[in-house]
Amino acid sequence: MYTHFQASQTVEMAVPKPNLIHHYLRQPKRLVKALVDPTRLDHLGEEIYRLKMRPLQFMMFSLQPTVDLKVWIQSDGILNLKSVGCEIRGIEYINQRFSLNLVGKLYPVQLQGITHLKGQADLEVKVELPPPLWLTPQPILETTGNGLLKSVLMTVRHRLVHNLLSDYSHWSEEQLGVGGRQPQSNNAVSSMEWL
Repeated sequence: MYTHFQASQTVEMAVPKPNLIHHYLRQPKRLVKALVDPTRLDHLGEEIYRLKMRPLQFMMFSLQPTVDLKVWIQSDGILNLKSVGCEIRGIEYINQRFSLNLVGKLYPVQLQGITHLKGQADLEVKVELPPPLWLTPQPILETTGNGLLKSVLMTVRHRLVHNLLSDYSHWSEEQLGVGGRQPQSNNAVSSMEWL
């Protein structure tokens, strides 16, 4: 029995000292480390990161997803994130019948003269449930699964709001402390948000 779960999360936050935010957003590696626990993150290549999530409880099962994420910057400064692979550790039956799709973006906007970061993440999971769950009513499965995905996105949102702005503030002070100048724009910055 295949089941579909989904969740979305948006974020909007004012950026203090916004004059360097465009330069900061061009450093995806720094952003990824602000969004997730760096001890659970491996850099696989120029734009690809592997995130080993903490074990999650779903009904009677303990699952540990490992998600490969592509993170890149568009020429207009929008930071994008997309899942490109996933593995579920713990239950091979589910791993072989599981798909995860995560898409997110983060970008600066001007609202009434104040710079804000706006973002959205959409998370979708499709899975064939193991036989022990076949008798569980569909509404209970969907409520539990959707709630689990929402809690994952809420955790990322919380880290974004707290860690990213803190890291940006620290980074911008370092940049301005070195000669007090803004960094030069570098079009050769390696491409590589959110979630």
